[in-house]
Amino acid sequence: MARQMAFDLPTNVRLGAADFFVSDANTLAYVLMQTPQTWSNNNLAIIGPAGSGKTHLARVFAAQSGATIINAKDVRADTDLPNSNVVLEDGDALRTDGEEWLFHVYNALSRAGFFLLLTSRLPPARWDIALPDLASRLSTITSVTIDDPDDPLLTAVLLKHFADRQLAPTPNAVAFLMKHLPRSFNAVRRIVDTLDREALAQSKPLTRPFVRAVLDSMPHDEG
Repeated sequence: MARQMAFDLPTNVRLGAADFFVSDANTLAYVLMQTPQTWSNNNLAIIGPAGSGKTHLARVFAAQSGATIINAKDVRADTDLPNSNVVLEDGDALRTDGEEWLFHVYNALSRAGFFLLLTSRLPPARWDIALPDLASRLSTITSVTIDDPDDPLLTAVLLKHFADRQLAPTPNAVAFLMKHLPRSFNAVRRIVDTLDREALAQSKPLTRPFVRAVLDSMPHDEG
């Protein structure tokens, strides 16, 4: 059978509060996100690898608090200063020409009593910051880390990735994946992406034999 062309179409990623699964691996991050009044100096950083749920928690916080969402990669020196709570995503990707902006945002939010939520792969104290005054302020921000997924969270993340892509694996396929998946958020995302592409290209349902064949064909470093 001829292979169909598979395109990386945008997926319907659900980022509402009801879609977030709480487990031992992310309980502290979830509780702190829900209780900004407990944050030291009104600041918090959520730390974790790609796919760990940082963005999901940040979007829930933004929806509940009216926060402005800004990606650090988009920040420049002339970026407007928000007059609201702020979510700064991928903070460790902040460019040098955005450091002055974040310094002013930090101070302005502090004076106004607004909250600043950061997401990052690294704690703010470990960001590569050239501006000494900003580095000093970032070093005081409390960080909470989302741990490697336990089995309940890994199952929930796996099923969410399938649901976001409107895929329906068989129960046996899910059980097989849970037995053989690397225990990392990024591995789950990459494997579901691959299964989605291959299922479309080969016009195959996500059965256990198909899933096993796809996993066997993937390089070992895919996990």
